[in-house]
Amino acid sequence: MSLDEADTAFQALTMEIRAILGVFALYGKLDDSIEKMNDDPMLTKMECRMIIRLDRPNRMGLLAQMMMTVPSTVTATADSLEGQGFVQRRRDPEDRRAWLLELTETGWERRRDMEQQASEMFREASGLSKDETLIFSELAGKIYDNVLRTGVPEGLKTCD
Repeated sequence: MSLDEADTAFQALTMEIRAILGVFALYGKLDDSIEKMNDDPMLTKMECRMIIRLDRPNRMGLLAQMMMTVPSTVTATADSLEGQGFVQRRRDPEDRRAWLLELTETGWERRRDMEQQASEMFREASGLSKDETLIFSELAGKIYDNVLRTGVPEGLKTCD
């Protein structure tokens, strides 16, 4: 089958199947590229996700929900990142019994680098224009909210 025939076959699929296959293809491409933004020191995927999600101090339970994982995974990841100097814990001023997790200056530097590299990887992998990326991000946000609202699949709760 030629590339033109494959494209014709793809276009014949339902819009939902095309959307699913497009998301799978994008995920695979980005997953392959993730190692580019993961050097010196090498971090696990969960550690990378946590650094990206810590754009402001958060409680561990909320981080678990946002990262679609279980609290024990967040605790273990936070322990590792704290040991590497990327995050720190501090008491929540609104509830002194609770802890907030926040990036250190080293963590912020790493996050800025990761964010820039992720943007470049996304543009390269997706082939979307700036306007298309805005539309896609709005739709992806809607999907993300719906997944959180309707229940995170069990397989995502333990992924690394």
